[in-house]
Amino acid sequence: MSRLPESIHRLVEELRKLPGVGPKTAQRLAFHLVVSGKESMDRLIAALAEARDKVGYCSVCGNLTDQDPCAICEDPKRDSSVICVVAYPKDVLAFERAGAFRGLYHVLHGYIEPLKGIGPEELRIQELLKRVSSGEVKEIILATNPDVDGETTALYLARALKPLGLKVTRLARGLPFGADLDYADEMTILKSLEARREMD
Repeated sequence: MSRLPESIHRLVEELRKLPGVGPKTAQRLAFHLVVSGKESMDRLIAALAEARDKVGYCSVCGNLTDQDPCAICEDPKRDSSVICVVAYPKDVLAFERAGAFRGLYHVLHGYIEPLKGIGPEELRIQELLKRVSSGEVKEIILATNPDVDGETTALYLARALKPLGLKVTRLARGLPFGADLDYADEMTILKSLEARREMD
């Protein structure tokens, strides 16, 4: 049985570490990259190096950005009285694709997951509370995934934010329980945003 050359084997192993990439897909990607030639690989290497060197987190909202503050936080046309709280930067992208939300974002970088030892202290919750203390923010939209971890996080945030006199809303149930915002289509996100409800 023929073995892969060691350099291709290492490439396959690195590609397998990417989310959603299994062994067969990693092998197909590796072969594609090698066969596509040096010029194509050099462009990919340059793009990876640029992302590594230039992309970081916005000091205001925590979203991925190549400038600080990010373009969304800096946009004077955005409604700074409404903040949509999401778990990950990919969720911001889902809302921006839908084009329905014109407020600002706050990225938590995860969920409260006690069984994994992830509590509120590991998330960007204190940064959110600091942002809303300015008095400019009137509404917080909790846009965590409709699953156990998302609901746990949303309930914790609602209890922490309510005493501050803010309107705290949750996305409507147009998103099925257990779904991931990243995979929701634009119309589903739009409708769940429009039908959001206030948290008790």
